[in-house]
Amino acid sequence: MNNEAADETQVDALLDESSDGVDMSGTVTVLDSKHVYQGAIFGVDDMRIALPMRGGGRTVIRRQVMRHAPCVVMLVHDCANDRYLIEREYRIGCDAFAYGLPAGLIDGGEDVEEAALRELREETGVEPTGHDGIEFDHVGQFYSSEGMTDELANIMVLHLRAWHPVERHFDGDEHVESAWISWQRLRDTRITASNSMIAILHEQFGETGKIQPKVLSNRKNNRRTTRNYDLGAKT
Repeated sequence: MNNEAADETQVDALLDESSDGVDMSGTVTVLDSKHVYQGAIFGVDDMRIALPMRGGGRTVIRRQVMRHAPCVVMLVHDCANDRYLIEREYRIGCDAFAYGLPAGLIDGGEDVEEAALRELREETGVEPTGHDGIEFDHVGQFYSSEGMTDELANIMVLHLRAWHPVERHFDGDEHVESAWISWQRLRDTRITASNSMIAILHEQFGETGKIQPKVLSNRKNNRRTTRNYDLGAKT
């Protein structure tokens, strides 16, 4: 058993002390699932789920889950000028014109890097020049809100060594502003999107103190992605 697995076993043992009888090492069974809503971006399933009990048997719970395609979220760094891309657009969840980072859905057949480059080009008009023009720092995969949706955000930092402007392309109902700003101005800007903040804090924590990467299976595209967590300090 490796150290990480041993640590998780110890954590599980501590959590078991507060158990109400549900066996959280057991198998969850979906009893039934009804697709009750489908919109342009997401759908909703209404589900009955059986949780195993420690003494045998099971307890049944009901949950609704928002089905959402995986997405990419990227902090984009212009290395030559030491600037970062910021965006602003209307976000229905917070009912505001919100600051954030370039992001978007992964289209069918794309890998995460292809999706990131497409979204970067479409939303901001920025395109890396040549294969050496960009370095991908894959921060990891994180569920946006695992209590209600299966949306999996692939978060990364894009370090641009060379790039050139291209024409932007938006969907008919998409209205996005973008600008290059300094690191300090980025950190002083009120960004409320949690996925954007993960990317920013990863960059802030910097170059030292790397933790052993974790690997999370992506059941939507059958890929495995490495998480890197940095615990240094960006100056």
